[in-house]
Amino acid sequence: MNELVEKIGNCIEFGKINKASPYPQTMQGQDGADELTKEALDAAVEPDIILEACNAAMQRIGDKFSRNEVFVPELLMAAKAMTAVMGHLKPFFQSGTIKAKGKFILGTVAGDLHDIGKNLVGMVVEGNGWEVIDLGTDVKSQKFIDSIKANPGCTVGLSALLTTTMINMSKTVKEIKTQFPNTTVIVGGAPLNLKAAQEMGADGYAHDPQSAVALLNNF
Repeated sequence: MNELVEKIGNCIEFGKINKASPYPQTMQGQDGADELTKEALDAAVEPDIILEACNAAMQRIGDKFSRNEVFVPELLMAAKAMTAVMGHLKPFFQSGTIKAKGKFILGTVAGDLHDIGKNLVGMVVEGNGWEVIDLGTDVKSQKFIDSIKANPGCTVGLSALLTTTMINMSKTVKEIKTQFPNTTVIVGGAPLNLKAAQEMGADGYAHDPQSAVALLNNF
């Protein structure tokens, strides 16, 4: 059992999604995260044990990313492998067998249609045990507000890639904080930095997916 769970963790860390996946080359033809997770559940391995191993694997790849030992493609493949695992584990979240760490509402702010960074953050955060509610792109303030109302106690992540949409991000942060002063808001995106986040009134600034996870866990 331990060996099987360890294999799932390795698939996450090295981005082996399924048997058909050609990446990484050293694992070609081997079962990936998809097949191994199904096998583990069929063998009565507890879902929370699988999730714990996956969280550890995501932490390892995230640490490598932070040290510039791997780059966005490797992180993206790890996140996709984690998504394959989550496909098997989601029923256990829904039934209450596995408890999510919390709810994370995520969206790209109004006027901005970029979603690659947002999607990557969402996959990595979900892989670390959070329930992610992705509102998509070009999300107006009211949509964030409505989602917060529907999910009390959630944390909110705002993304922007365009300098011109930072003003919309700032407005959204202020509206959220006016109506929900206790709601934690994290911002991220290429034109941002910690100073800009603080000036907006956000609770945190995430420069990459792993720093978003670190902020969420700290909060």
